[in-house]
Amino acid sequence: MTLHPGLNPPEFSTRIKSIENNIVHLDETYCYPRGGGQPGDRGYFSTEQGTKVSFAEVLPGNWIGHPIEDSNEFETGQDITCHIDQVRRNAHARMHTAQHIVSALAEDIWGAETVGNQLTVENSRVDLLFEDKSVFDPDKLVTTVNEILKRNIRVNVHEWERNKIIQHEQMRHTKFMDRIPASITELRVVEVEDVDLCPCAGTHVGNTSQIPSIRFLGKKNKGKGRVRFAYEFEI
Repeated sequence: MTLHPGLNPPEFSTRIKSIENNIVHLDETYCYPRGGGQPGDRGYFSTEQGTKVSFAEVLPGNWIGHPIEDSNEFETGQDITCHIDQVRRNAHARMHTAQHIVSALAEDIWGAETVGNQLTVENSRVDLLFEDKSVFDPDKLVTTVNEILKRNIRVNVHEWERNKIIQHEQMRHTKFMDRIPASITELRVVEVEDVDLCPCAGTHVGNTSQIPSIRFLGKKNKGKGRVRFAYEFEI
């Protein structure tokens, strides 16, 4: 199956595998399901007969679910075309790649570990864990992130074997690996060249030049050693 880009995903043809409780499952889908701090895609289905039906935020599961309001519009085995909301997808891809850079630099500068994140179209937050959170300087983080964004750095997506990921000296965020079934031998790895390298299933841009500069929104103390850093794009 050909991988579709993080930005500007094109429409694609597929077939309805099943419909359960107004949730459509497809033979193949390029929609991103909610997870990892990133909201799921939205969009609409169309048919050759001219029918158009919107689907809500795509959900994870054994089969990726596309929620619709009325399942009577379709039937199992029907051929359809899926149109992903490009504006929403593009915003999430930019936010997610920016989050990787925020997390990587917070670790490089202060040794802070990212312990949570939530992305939206308008803004995002990253929860950072410090040994001493008094050292955190959000203005320094913003300045350093924006310097990286201006350098036109390539963002690569790899499919790597599990052992290669675990043993790689520069790999970040591998604590969750023991929760992934051993039957899964290859995982997706996102690389911001010379900045960040970590397993990730989210959508991303192809180059940091496609991401606007970030602007500091605020920070909150979230308990011992924890700081929530929020940002938005300067657009």
